[in-house]
Amino acid sequence: MNGLQVLLGYIKDKDADKVSVALASSLDTIAELELLQAPGLSFLLPEQYQRYPRLTGRGTVELIIEKGDGSTFSPEAGGEPRKTASIQVVIDGYSAPLTAGNFAKLVSDGAYNGAKLSSTDQAILSDSGLDKNSGSSVPLEIKPSGQFEPLYRTKLDVQDGELPVLPLSVYGSVAMAHSEASDEYSSPYQFFFYLYDKRNAGLGGLSFDEGEFSVFGYTTVGKDILSQIKTGDVIRSA
Repeated sequence: MNGLQVLLGYIKDKDADKVSVALASSLDTIAELELLQAPGLSFLLPEQYQRYPRLTGRGTVELIIEKGDGSTFSPEAGGEPRKTASIQVVIDGYSAPLTAGNFAKLVSDGAYNGAKLSSTDQAILSDSGLDKNSGSSVPLEIKPSGQFEPLYRTKLDVQDGELPVLPLSVYGSVAMAHSEASDEYSSPYQFFFYLYDKRNAGLGGLSFDEGEFSVFGYTTVGKDILSQIKTGDVIRSA
């Protein structure tokens, strides 16, 4: 449990950089504990969402990224420049079963193979997927800290002290974009890596977008690759 205690200490100290590192290293420990306590979801999904794909645990997804302009990624220590780079993401079905389940199904179906990426100062987004007719328009799904189950179609009031179990304010957090039709739903396909920067954060070091998106995972391997991704780069496989 030392890793979790260290993480809590960093959160108390509001050290965003160390929180990001400690959070990634603690995910596996938390997953093992939850599997021992409750193999599967410990709450019932609302009746209207029973038809959606779901993930009732945690999983790891590897994305192989290729430069779109033929250039290379920076070499690893002592290595050569790389034409492709690997990013690993841990997705959390305990706290976001519908969102993680939809993403896992898309990966299983190969829906992201060949997807183009676009980069901004704050995020790396997959393409919209409008031409793929893939995925389900899952309701906004956010589990508040201290609560037993997620809220659906409801944003959190961070200014009033509501915080999510899966915060957006971590470099490399992974979330679904909003649906074009309504912010109460996530896009059925488009996801993004959030490039958290505490210099652009609000009160308490939290992102101004905290509590507004369905976060479902975190980058655990390849964080250094995120800053090298440019618009036009491609997910070769996931």
